Amino acid sequence: MLITFLKTFVKQTKMHQRIKRVNKDAQYINRELSWINFNKRVLAQAVDPRTPLLEQAKFSAIFSNNLDEFFMVRVASLKSQVDAGITKKSEDGQSPLEQLINIRKHLIPLLNQQQSHYNLQLLQKLSNKQIHLLKYKNLNNKQQLWVDDFFKKSIFPVLTPLAVDRSHPFPFISNLSLNIAVLIKDQQTKQKQFARVKVPQKTLCRFIEIPVEYSDQNPQPLHTFLPLEEVIAFNLELLFPGMRIEKHYIFRVTRDADLELRDIEADDLMIAIEEGLRKRRVGGEIVRLEVSKNMPEEIMDLLKEGMSVKDSDLYKIDGLLGLDDLFELHKLPVSSLKNDVYIGSTPKRLAKSQKGKVEEGSIKQEEFQDIFSVIRQKDILLHHPFDLFATSVEEFINQAADDESVMAIKITLYRTSRDSPIIKALIRAAENGKQVMALVELKARFDEDNNIQWARQLEQAGVHVVYGVIGLKTHTKIILVVRKEKSQLKSYVHIGTGNYNSKTSKLYTDLGLLSARPELGQDLVELFNYLTGFAKQQEFRMLLVAPMTLRTGIETLIKREIKVAQEGKKAHIRAKMNSLVDPNIIRLLYEASAAGVKIELIVRGMCCLYPDIKDVSENIKIISVIGQFLEHSRIFWFFNEGSPEVYIGSADLMRRNLDRRVEAITPIQDTESRERLEELLEIYLNDNREAWVMQSNGSYLQRQPNRNENCAQKQLIGLWHK
Repeated sequence: MLITFLKTFVKQTKMHQRIKRVNKDAQYINRELSWINFNKRVLAQAVDPRTPLLEQAKFSAIFSNNLDEFFMVRVASLKSQVDAGITKKSEDGQSPLEQLINIRKHLIPLLNQQQSHYNLQLLQKLSNKQIHLLKYKNLNNKQQLWVDDFFKKSIFPVLTPLAVDRSHPFPFISNLSLNIAVLIKDQQTKQKQFARVKVPQKTLCRFIEIPVEYSDQNPQPLHTFLPLEEVIAFNLELLFPGMRIEKHYIFRVTRDADLELRDIEADDLMIAIEEGLRKRRVGGEIVRLEVSKNMPEEIMDLLKEGMSVKDSDLYKIDGLLGLDDLFELHKLPVSSLKNDVYIGSTPKRLAKSQKGKVEEGSIKQEEFQDIFSVIRQKDILLHHPFDLFATSVEEFINQAADDESVMAIKITLYRTSRDSPIIKALIRAAENGKQVMALVELKARFDEDNNIQWARQLEQAGVHVVYGVIGLKTHTKIILVVRKEKSQLKSYVHIGTGNYNSKTSKLYTDLGLLSARPELGQDLVELFNYLTGFAKQQEFRMLLVAPMTLRTGIETLIKREIKVAQEGKKAHIRAKMNSLVDPNIIRLLYEASAAGVKIELIVRGMCCLYPDIKDVSENIKIISVIGQFLEHSRIFWFFNEGSPEVYIGSADLMRRNLDRRVEAITPIQDTESRERLEELLEIYLNDNREAWVMQSNGSYLQRQPNRNENCAQKQLIGLWHK
């Protein structure tokens, strides 16, 4: 017994020494640089020759769109800190100014890579497939005549050239606008002048399609495009009659677009957000100026002076500016150059619960099972897009709206699609006399305007609309349906990882749980009371809810695995999320690794933890999966001495999710559903086609299959409904 005690004592002493070393040596990756690393993986999909050509265009567009938002929010925030004289260092020890310098250092090679791919790879390969993106100077006479005529009829009347001289101050340049800097010369006075022409992107496509019959190429192309700015640039003489066009150059600005809103009453909140949106459309301070690489110094100096732009905010682009418009090309009906279109299927257990199919006659009335009776039998785990959103979540809401026994429907709306079936169902439910409550999060970034419109439409239909808890953003994805059954009220719930958005449900991987468990129902009743009233709920039966119990709940689950490992038993954590940023959770994971807990993480985006460092994180392995569908589901799995506990929900492990948002994650208690989630994690961890392995220095290497390719998303298409 003494020998056993001494062995245990020595083991625990070594473990404590390692934990002390964790506190000394553990590092934290800068979140901004980690985000850039994520966007680098997005760009890698664009330049990967295995990616179909129009998908390459799409991923390049995603890279640019991501970068625009990054500048509008994150870079803008850092610049504001610098301007305010703030020198407080980030978790990794960098001041705001140092972070800005490093951001630029890491971005320039990626921008060069994107342009190199577009100019040297994508254009040529699309041309080989008879899709031509031309320059004006490469058009034949017929094409030029068509373009010039198109300019006169469809573009010229809407343009407003703005001169810049002593009597004309430098014009305001709106956020993300594409502009032409024009150098003109007065034929009489020989004096050179500067003017700006804004490219009307809101009313016209970025790529103007020229009728293929004007082509003299053989074979005849499928599509021929010319960038809108080139159509305008080579017809500038019509805008400046009597003047000689010396040169023209393209430039684009990005402005601070983050809305700073004080916490005020709900009615005022909508007014404040509307005012903020008006300011955003105009734009805050300029945080980036992109110019054509061939722009001469004198024009760049004029732009910088006119817009108060520093050299550090200037980016010279060797090619087309604003490549986010490549989304337009992805819409082309050329299926051979895209990924196969995947349409999910109806979950087997809900196959006979489709009311529409009864009405169309494909399901007999006597075979129909209402969705509530199916949910009562057993929990239903949903995985989109493999499970159709329309025949699961939307069917749940639609039947609730029309069911005479349903008394109330409550839902949180963070982002939803423009032509939303769920909004229509909520309105119909209110018209049917049900108590309907929708929490519309007006502060969902870049969806504020859309959500304001939904809120007004719902209110006009009689839906009770609320805007959440003061000081918190409501990010949780929950639905509560209360139904009267045998003189009693029965609750049905949906708890998910993704938004109630029909469009993104086809593009994002998300999980959801349909359940009639009384404990979950009561938890949601109390959570909605917290969101809509003055309830100060601090505990829940099953749910872990931010900002009350989620952080402590996750920490407790990790500490339990640490304790088990310290006792010499098997301890294991698996998790899948979008981001891992929270310093306290990261330190706890380092401690768990040092204690011997095996940790496997699937983190799509930002990850500020260094894996695989000896005596610090050698038991932590991290992968990121970037594929056809955006990985958006969150899963937290704990071995728990052989009785695994699994949770799904809306939260990532970030400070904002744990402390400044309303989030909810739910335990999965149904054995079959839990096993399916375990299988799901295993499939992702074994991916060798779209998985990137995080190295101990924070960089990533993409796995390369030797013979057998294991692509998680493709596997799930075939396996989810096995």
